[in-house]
Amino acid sequence: MAKRKTPFSFQVRIIHRYLGYFLSGIMFVYALSGIIMIYRDTDFLKTEVITEQKLETNLTANQVKPIFKKRAKVIKKEGDIIYFNNGTYNQTTGIASVKKQELPFILDRMEHLHKANTNSPLYFLNIFFGVSLLFFVLSAFWMYTPKMPVFKKGMYFAAGGIVLTLILLFI
Repeated sequence: MAKRKTPFSFQVRIIHRYLGYFLSGIMFVYALSGIIMIYRDTDFLKTEVITEQKLETNLTANQVKPIFKKRAKVIKKEGDIIYFNNGTYNQTTGIASVKKQELPFILDRMEHLHKANTNSPLYFLNIFFGVSLLFFVLSAFWMYTPKMPVFKKGMYFAAGGIVLTLILLFI
């Protein structure tokens, strides 16, 4: 009995299905962290963390600004204390008190995974995940033959998605 050749579209469907199951956890993490990152300029889900550092005494506001990170602005100076928008520096004692908002540990780790770049050992995972998502996009067009009604209906949805994407890119 001769072995029948499996159609390419059927092979793509199998790979699509099992790769989808395999990547379901990481897709959940990326989806959730992506939603949370939308609120990164707010204090949503963040808690205030205050750290104190002992610096040299009698430093100027410009010398201690790097300790207070980006967007640090001097609000006022009363006596020996310089008030920044995110903390204080006492010129007499050299104590800098820095306030910052942080996500809970697990959400912070998820966000770091989402934002990994070439300086991170996780960037290979991001490349793999990105290539897998590209496979999902392309394999969706080989799930069904072009003669089937579900394929034709799918093309309408694909066109709608492309139009929506173009609108979102240019607004």
